[in-house]
Amino acid sequence: MRKLVSLLVLALVGLYFLPWFCNLLVGLGLCVAWVGSWKNLHVALHTIKRDLKCLVVIVRVRLSMHRNQRKNSTIPHLFAQTVTQHPNKPALIYEATGEIWSFKRLQERCHTVAHWGLEQGWVEGDVVALYMESRPVVVALWLGLAMIGVEAAFINCNLQQHSLLHCVGVSGARAMVFGAEKAEAVSEVIGSLQPNMVLFCSGEDENEEKLCSLQVQSLDVLLQRSPTHPPPYKLFYIYTSGTTGMPKAAIVVHSRYFRIAAFGFHSFDLCRDDILYNCLPLYHSAGTIMGVGQCLLFGLTIVIRRKFSASRFWDDCVKHNCTVIQYIGEICRYLLAQPVQFVRRFRIQRVGEFYGATECNCSLINIDGKVGACGFSSRILPNFYPIRLVRVKEDDKELLRDCQGLCIPCQPGEPGMLVGRISDCDPLRRFDGYTDQDSTSQKIAHNVFQLGDSAYVSGVEGKAGMAAVAHTGGCLDLDAFLMGVQKSLPSYAWPVFLRLMPSVDTTGTFKIQKTRLQKEAYKPQDSNQRIYYLNSHAGCYQAVTEDLFKDIMESKVSL
Repeated sequence: MRKLVSLLVLALVGLYFLPWFCNLLVGLGLCVAWVGSWKNLHVALHTIKRDLKCLVVIVRVRLSMHRNQRKNSTIPHLFAQTVTQHPNKPALIYEATGEIWSFKRLQERCHTVAHWGLEQGWVEGDVVALYMESRPVVVALWLGLAMIGVEAAFINCNLQQHSLLHCVGVSGARAMVFGAEKAEAVSEVIGSLQPNMVLFCSGEDENEEKLCSLQVQSLDVLLQRSPTHPPPYKLFYIYTSGTTGMPKAAIVVHSRYFRIAAFGFHSFDLCRDDILYNCLPLYHSAGTIMGVGQCLLFGLTIVIRRKFSASRFWDDCVKHNCTVIQYIGEICRYLLAQPVQFVRRFRIQRVGEFYGATECNCSLINIDGKVGACGFSSRILPNFYPIRLVRVKEDDKELLRDCQGLCIPCQPGEPGMLVGRISDCDPLRRFDGYTDQDSTSQKIAHNVFQLGDSAYVSGVEGKAGMAAVAHTGGCLDLDAFLMGVQKSLPSYAWPVFLRLMPSVDTTGTFKIQKTRLQKEAYKPQDSNQRIYYLNSHAGCYQAVTEDLFKDIMESKVSL
């Protein structure tokens, strides 16, 4: 306390009695005393502009969320305000057909969905599964259901069979709406769905007789009969990618939806006149929250593409005069491998990037467009947004602890696990978890920053899958193996690499030893075992030679 008083007195003396040069020295002295050393001062001077800019964004989002909570404003309420401001402005453009939905039309479609839901007898807390490719009706479905308190469960449209049944089952859905393009996948599992499950189909399907035999109702016909006036008013579930097992249903509440969308709007200086190109799947939080949220909450026009197409990407952007492109890392790699050339070639004024997960409370943002950065943790204001990289064991990623039982922060350049402090009273720090309580508990660590606290543990991001197969004697039929994989798993879960080995190494307690295999990866020179690569163009597994390995590393071969 005395040190703080002395610093304040010194500051006043410098301000009122010393010339400007001495003021500068006093200011530097205060900064050094505050940050602890000249080295830290150097870091502070280089990062203060970035940190203060991010601080402004956080304050704006906090104030907006506080105002919405005080008024008890939900996403449907906020959307209604947006419609009032510009009812006839294009809200959604469906690239596949050129169909344009104004804000007023989108609101009317939401109302028809809400009345349809009421006619089905659904009440607040009920869940309806959505299983279809991206299109404007997806937005109308989840937003219209939210108006009557019914939650949508976004099912990855690449899932089928067991994975599809799992996601529908854990959501507790009373009904499922699927696109006509998914009719075959639904017919394969319809016998295993709950007996009281009600099915609705959206879109045109050539095999209408088959749908009738399955007792599937036409959603489009039912919506045409519903009124367009407002109905008498947990938002939805979005599933994790399933990189560590079966997908988990992450709970998205109204405040989380607003937080994610608002961070994107304010961080990247978007405006209402922007037209955003969204080729991401709408079952994913990036597409339906960060993307569509700009439309519903801030009035931007969104161009929706059914599926991403690298060959049509730029034609679409030119056709619809898009000013903002939403992408994930993989899409940018497909478009052009070198981000610097990407920016120069297309004269892109600004690239804004963020890292996050649907359920996480420790999102990172590259707010100043620094090439190679994936976000930052402030050195000046570490407690204003309490996230950290902490040390973990290399083999099982278990958090390492110091002598006090607290997690150990990583030093610059040191790999670690991202964690974010949990606070239930702060909407920016909340962790709403999953529908499954056990899955929620596994993502929470205790005594992280200080004794008695709790934090969300991010886990490990997904990578190209590699399977180690214990195979003794004879030849493994790789074509049959691939057919089985394609039938049971979505395309993103297929093993890109295969390692055939006589046996799998285990510990004394029969746990599989994966660390050595992960380090060796698919390098043929580091192993005497057979390694194969999935050539998606040829539709088969091919042996990884040194030449093929070199081509993969130089990005001459796409994974």
